[in-house]
Amino acid sequence: MNAPTALFESSISNLKLRARGKVRDIYDIDDQHLLIVTTDRLSAFDVVLPDPIPGKGRVLTSVSNFWFNKMQHIIPNHLADLKLADVVPDANERAQIEGRAIIVKKLQPLPVEAIVRGYLIGSGWKDYQQTGSVCGIQLATGLQQAQQLPEAIYTPSSKAAVGDHDENISFADTVALLGIDLAAQVRDISIQLYTSAAEYAKQRGIIIADTKFEFGLDDAGKLYLIDEALTPDSSRFWPADQYRLGISPPSFDKQFIRDYLETLDWDKTAPGPKLPDEIATISSQKYHEAELKLTPKSCKHYT
Repeated sequence: MNAPTALFESSISNLKLRARGKVRDIYDIDDQHLLIVTTDRLSAFDVVLPDPIPGKGRVLTSVSNFWFNKMQHIIPNHLADLKLADVVPDANERAQIEGRAIIVKKLQPLPVEAIVRGYLIGSGWKDYQQTGSVCGIQLATGLQQAQQLPEAIYTPSSKAAVGDHDENISFADTVALLGIDLAAQVRDISIQLYTSAAEYAKQRGIIIADTKFEFGLDDAGKLYLIDEALTPDSSRFWPADQYRLGISPPSFDKQFIRDYLETLDWDKTAPGPKLPDEIATISSQKYHEAELKLTPKSCKHYT
């Protein structure tokens, strides 16, 4: 298979650019719809790195769309019925975003990231070592790194702007932001989504250690799953056959990049360091491998 080309920024002449996020470019279509282009930009430690990961945006789009479809019996998602050719008539501009663009309903995003953890790893492991708890949730003593928790826990965070850092918040904080009914709905649906996805992924040889979801409301107050879902960017994916207690398992996600960055003399503030070609290539391959395990027909994106 040929290596995918990289897209750091998109450019659509007939649509107004609404925002460039850490990874996604968002365009206004009309009063009810947005075009979202998932680029190959990579954000690590909340800093957008200067080098794209070839093909990453197509992988994230493919995997998200797979989960949106699979989980729509649990919660509706933001995907709209419009075709890309209807909103981007120029064939050349359409070609640069084919496979990495989605048309979605305009919704009001909620000001929280809904994080669900099924395993004790990352910042949760560090928190547990210091306090015996994760984000204020007390856990049993004697747990090991990467150990599966008795049940998945919900540990929300604030949503940071580009260049800022997300901050863990309590469920009570989400109640203050959203109200008790909506906060509980977001928590319960997040755990249901994670549990269902983790069971499926494990059958495909992937452990989903943790993940984050984002949600939005329509004008009637109906809740939708938005942004991305259960991708290598929003989740920790571990190969099930390499899982071991007491270590941080190898991963299919951007943890590989984080681990590399931890070896550098970098203070985790912008601008981020350049990535060696070898690191970017290996990262691209890891994203694609996760996609193939979850959605086997996705190889067409790399041909």
